[in-house]
Amino acid sequence: MTGVGLVSALGLDTDTTWRSLLQGKSGVGPITHFDAADFSARIAAEVKNLDPVAYVGVKDARKMDLFILYAIVASDIAFSSASLRVTKENAEHIGVYIGSGIGGFGTIEKQHTNYLNKGPRRISPFFIPATIGNLATGQVSIRLGTTGPNSATCTACSAGSHAIGDSFKIIERGAADVMIAGGSEAAITPMGVGGFAAMRALSTRNEEPEKASRPFDRDRDGFVIGEGAGIVVLEELEHALGRGASISAEIVGYGMSGDAFHITAPPEDASGAVRAMRATLKDAGVDPTEVDYINAHGTSTPANDRIETKAIKAVFAEHAYKLAISSTKSMTGHLLGAAGGLEAGVSALAIRDQEIPPTINLENPDPECDLDYVPNQSRKAEIRYVLSNSFGFGGTNACLLLKRYQD
Repeated sequence: MTGVGLVSALGLDTDTTWRSLLQGKSGVGPITHFDAADFSARIAAEVKNLDPVAYVGVKDARKMDLFILYAIVASDIAFSSASLRVTKENAEHIGVYIGSGIGGFGTIEKQHTNYLNKGPRRISPFFIPATIGNLATGQVSIRLGTTGPNSATCTACSAGSHAIGDSFKIIERGAADVMIAGGSEAAITPMGVGGFAAMRALSTRNEEPEKASRPFDRDRDGFVIGEGAGIVVLEELEHALGRGASISAEIVGYGMSGDAFHITAPPEDASGAVRAMRATLKDAGVDPTEVDYINAHGTSTPANDRIETKAIKAVFAEHAYKLAISSTKSMTGHLLGAAGGLEAGVSALAIRDQEIPPTINLENPDPECDLDYVPNQSRKAEIRYVLSNSFGFGGTNACLLLKRYQD
């Protein structure tokens, strides 16, 4: 992993987001993207002060949903931090793979309103390419000129992790030297917030937005929806070494599973998450006792945090109590399809700097969540292996294992 690009409610670049995470800052506040006065959940972790024109110009900004723009900004940051350059000689060996759980929700809503109010002739000719899920990948590929593997995932909250894991395997089998991979999401819209609120999945702690996302806390009442993108640059090791690249971390394991249980709830026995974590460790050939830190899925919903804790105990046994675990969603909110991309990038930065971001708002620990969740303050630690967990609606699970690079 030679490049990391993060765009979040905590900042428009990787360094700002990372510093804010280590400082335990919350990116949650009142919704400003639309009038949420009539909604039960009126808070979100919004990306702030991003001017689309500054990145893509007036003409192209009109053709893109925000989820595409976020992917472009994060990919530019990641690509720049990796010090890569696309040429005629290497373009076909560089691919793009960016996931999104929902895609262009905001554009769908706006164009549907145009249709209802003004008729079909007022639907934008750019409606479809601004909306469909693979156009984050497509626009990034066009912008950078990469002609290698080109794909996208749409696996709910596991999409970013699946995109990175699949990219890891694309490189492993020799189909590319470099992959730009991760996730992007922009679903803080009336229907996005309204839909999750109707499911009673969102926190309604509207009077204390910064305290609303509280993974593993006894008083958690749902997740806080976030937006942004997390993109990483993955390179085949010898390719990276050959050009003298700076390596933040190695990705060494990837596991997937399906719950086959329920469209939104995890199984009580945590079997799907257990299988995904075990598959990841097996893929890497790493013993559970070698893992130092888990960037948890940690959504702040009553079911997820309890079941994820149970899964960690099943996989790691007594070592579970020696692990450091934290949920950065306590600060960024839940970025849905972008969560895995953002959190893989954060995991790489934790390895690079040997520092673990905290779980903020952990004030009254849930008795059933009795592990070390790095409460409220970041922690310096010796970190060799990090596991990043992502679990999504439909029972789709993905885990990534990252390793500290030592030549």
